[in-house]
Amino acid sequence: MRFAEIGSSREWSEARDRSGVQRTMIGPAQVEAEARRRKTMLRVDEWQLRAYVTGRPVPDRIVQLCEQIDFAARALATMSVIPADYADDLYWPQIW
Repeated sequence: MRFAEIGSSREWSEARDRSGVQRTMIGPAQVEAEARRRKTMLRVDEWQLRAYVTGRPVPDRIVQLCEQIDFAARALATMSVIPADYADDLYWPQIW
């Protein structure tokens, strides 16, 4: 958050909605929760359990998608201002 004096007016540089209500800040914990949700959709726990029980490895496509989700989560969580639409598919790898 920055304070700027422009001309004779003083204003905060935080973005505001058109309604004038200030947006809430998104934290890294919320991004990590979204990453966990996406991994849950892939059923990663079931794949890992199957690998443990049968000795067959987790499929490469699942491992690669998990790595891509982790990378996207790290990239979003380290941004100075995390976008309000961080859960949008635009920021995350496509899961077919």
